[in-house]
Amino acid sequence: MDIGSMLNTSMSSQEQTRTQLQVDAFNKTLAVNGRTAKTELGKDDFLQLLIAQLSHQDPTAPMEDSQFIAQMAQFSSLEQMTNMSSGFSRIASLLSGSEASSAVGKTVDIEAGETVVSGTILAATRGDFPQVQVNGEWYDWSSVKTVYAHNGGTSL
Repeated sequence: MDIGSMLNTSMSSQEQTRTQLQVDAFNKTLAVNGRTAKTELGKDDFLQLLIAQLSHQDPTAPMEDSQFIAQMAQFSSLEQMTNMSSGFSRIASLLSGSEASSAVGKTVDIEAGETVVSGTILAATRGDFPQVQVNGEWYDWSSVKTVYAHNGGTSL
């Protein structure tokens, strides 16, 4: 008997579908020309599209001025929104760091896993992810759940 006739090398439709999904998921992680796939376009992508459009336009029928102006206005709006987004991120970071610093000396309750730690904040760091020191340990500011005005008094 031939070994090849004893082995079944065909895949069922379920196995083919599962394999195709795995291949598709893997292919999405690969970089093409040094770039990975993304779901949204940024301002650099928009500018590259505009440059490609301008460099490949038909010289006998160039783009209308109004079209070009509209696209430049869209690019300008996109750039302004991007700048505003980064500005809001910086403001949020500064506020979070300032909030942590202003809580020094106050009593807090901190969620540390499934336990609650209570104590007085002795020090605080600033930056994107501020931390506070309570009972000799450092905790992320985001884990502070309650801040008390004076040594366990009313919460703020």
